[in-house]
Amino acid sequence: MADELEPGEKAPAFTLPRDGGGTVSLKDFKGRNLVLYFYPKANTPGCTKESIAFSKLRAAFAKADTEILGVSADPVAAQDKFRDKHQLTIPLASDEAKEMLAAYGAWGEKSLYGRKFMGVIRKTLLIDKTGRIAKVWPKVKVEGHADDVLAAARAL
Repeated sequence: MADELEPGEKAPAFTLPRDGGGTVSLKDFKGRNLVLYFYPKANTPGCTKESIAFSKLRAAFAKADTEILGVSADPVAAQDKFRDKHQLTIPLASDEAKEMLAAYGAWGEKSLYGRKFMGVIRKTLLIDKTGRIAKVWPKVKVEGHADDVLAAARAL
């Protein structure tokens, strides 16, 4: 796992396949702020709540000149089903190779009921208009998280 990214650092470049086909890259967001939120698995309770919360606030983020991108290791087909089932309005990217997840410190060892395994770590980063990390939420609690991120985006 990569070292944790810190505010002020340049965000690692990426290009990933996205829901609906095509790709999405960090450079696509040049000149705008970007919320990158990493979630463990589509259609699980916490990931669903978090994605719906970001979708509901999309217009408010847009007023703050901020885009949102959800990223997991799920294949694109799973992302498409997730988006359609929950009527998500934000783009979802797929990193099955886990290279971008690792570069952002969102792939690592997790523990559940005493069992250790590798997986996607739920975390969020706010990247400013210049492509630098503005804020990192290393351990996300889903409840109220999207609102906290919106407040930080408005403060940029």
